[in-house]
Amino acid sequence: MHHIVAPTDTADALLLQRRGCELGYIVQTVEQGRRADMPDAATVASCWQAGAAIMLPGLLDLQPWQAEVEQSHRLMETTLETAEVSPLLEQQPYSDRLSTHFPLVASSFEEHDEQAIEKVYFDAEVNAKGETACVAEELWCKASWLSFIEADASLRYRFSFGMECMEDVAADPARQKWAGRLCDAIFPESAVITENRVIIDLLKPVLGGMPAFVERIVYFNAPNGGAQMHHDVERGHDGVVYGQISGSTFWLALGKQILMDELIRFVGDKHNCHEIERLLPDTDARKQLHALMTDRCALSAYMDEFDHELVEAIMDRSASFTGQLVKHGYGFLLTPGDVLLMPQRDLERCVWHSVIALDDEPGEALSFAVRKHNAQKANIEESQIEKP
Repeated sequence: MHHIVAPTDTADALLLQRRGCELGYIVQTVEQGRRADMPDAATVASCWQAGAAIMLPGLLDLQPWQAEVEQSHRLMETTLETAEVSPLLEQQPYSDRLSTHFPLVASSFEEHDEQAIEKVYFDAEVNAKGETACVAEELWCKASWLSFIEADASLRYRFSFGMECMEDVAADPARQKWAGRLCDAIFPESAVITENRVIIDLLKPVLGGMPAFVERIVYFNAPNGGAQMHHDVERGHDGVVYGQISGSTFWLALGKQILMDELIRFVGDKHNCHEIERLLPDTDARKQLHALMTDRCALSAYMDEFDHELVEAIMDRSASFTGQLVKHGYGFLLTPGDVLLMPQRDLERCVWHSVIALDDEPGEALSFAVRKHNAQKANIEESQIEKP
């Protein structure tokens, strides 16, 4: 349990700040060192079906992976210094990890994408009957900045394949699988999620089969960084598994329908008039906002638009609204080893979430989409996808 406190009561509180916007101070109201209880399988299933975020505190055993995590931090730091990735992946230890299955075939600096650093392309190869065969083409690892804010050094490494934003990745589970294996090769600590029996056993009943961890992202959230309120709905995917590997983050995570309720409550409260005027100084914009709050269908459709500034101003830049969500139980403080499960069934039944980095240095996190594994549809032999 957490709550927001006034700036005058911040002796033991953490400042919530993202991209230059202060969103209040957070404190834990439980005794120091005490954590939330691990939910049982029935609770996880119930929350998943209800479209609610589920925290699994202290689940990940990170001790066996400390050397790999430290190496990943060095990769991140060098990426920040050089603004390139491919030369780093051609050096040790990556050259050894990739040589078995993943030859590096090309790279691009993605001049059309202002947030991109570099996209590095690989093929996937296996040795069958003494001959090398290519089983997946155009896999890639793309390093990008998380925002356009110069003071935010947050970045991510995203793994996928094919034409970005143009290709239906869910229709090709074989290449999704190989893109995941590419992530394993570069970030071996991925196994704390993909080989975690507790996570697998909790997800199997809600997915109706073994989980496949696809469309993977490795984040390094830096001071003043994080992610604004959004969802991760994508065709063919059932949800997202997020694991905190190093550093700490603060989350707001709640179902879309509940988020809409909270927005309607906030805008309708006369005590928030001055805050709304500060966020939306234009009179016409405030009239549009109030009109949206009287039409739930219109509000839902507006939130799904790429540009939803009228509600984004409240969700991402209001300390008062952040305090309201925390007060109502939608705040999560994640430290190394914690996991957050977020169902993403469809646009109406999905978990919206935002992230704020809390530490003085960037921290690593794994964010993997999850879907039911279908080996027959993927048309691949398990012997071909052994670990690199």
